[in-house]
Amino acid sequence: MEKTKIGKRFLGKVAIVTASTQGIGFGIAERLGLEGASVVISSRKQKNVDEAVEKLKIQGIEALGVVCHVSNSEQRKNLIDRTVRKYGKVDVVVSNAAINPSVESILQAQESSLDKLWEVNVKAAILLLKDAAPHLRKGSAVVLISSVAAYQPPSALAMYGVSKTALLGLTKALAAEMAPDTRVNCVAPGFVPTRFAQYLTKDEAVREENEGKTLLKRLGTTEDMGAAAAFLASDDASYITGETLVVAGGLPSRL
Repeated sequence: MEKTKIGKRFLGKVAIVTASTQGIGFGIAERLGLEGASVVISSRKQKNVDEAVEKLKIQGIEALGVVCHVSNSEQRKNLIDRTVRKYGKVDVVVSNAAINPSVESILQAQESSLDKLWEVNVKAAILLLKDAAPHLRKGSAVVLISSVAAYQPPSALAMYGVSKTALLGLTKALAAEMAPDTRVNCVAPGFVPTRFAQYLTKDEAVREENEGKTLLKRLGTTEDMGAAAAFLASDDASYITGETLVVAGGLPSRL
């Protein structure tokens, strides 16, 4: 994507993006930063945080990196506290953290796997927003990151897909609860080759098969997801709340 085509919709705004040192999370943080936001990025490892901050700063982006495992209450609180201490406010929160600890079928899944899926993919998003809510101003925005798997959970990712289905409902519920000052929307990515989704590109045949399932005959990019999240977080979407934007190249999702 040519940076000359990117506007500056987030000048003077502060955005927190979880799980944002690589993949889709980094793509979103990068896009918000290129549009003028001060971005706060986080992940579980200090080394990854430091490297990602450096990548952003090289591009002229104002960035703060904070180690945060989203299921750790102290680290979540520290993420919000350090953001407010440095920038004085929070305008945008993007909840991107997710795990998939198992590829077992639902009825074969270990209870510990079910607990982790709920803990990270759903509960942590709620608790993060609970901490952030007192600092969100009128005109603020929340973007949850779900998945096209939320609409028809595939067998190998069944409970992961179900946890992402929960985020569609959470988007609706939080949009009502946080209105009218804060808008809450959701992005449902399709096939995006990241470290989290290495299976998409593990060999050429698998890649071609997944590309062939899309109408646009290509996999998505982290830039595609960054553009979608930035739109929903921006004033261009000021009359949109409670909605999920499927960004999946035409993969089947819903009517």
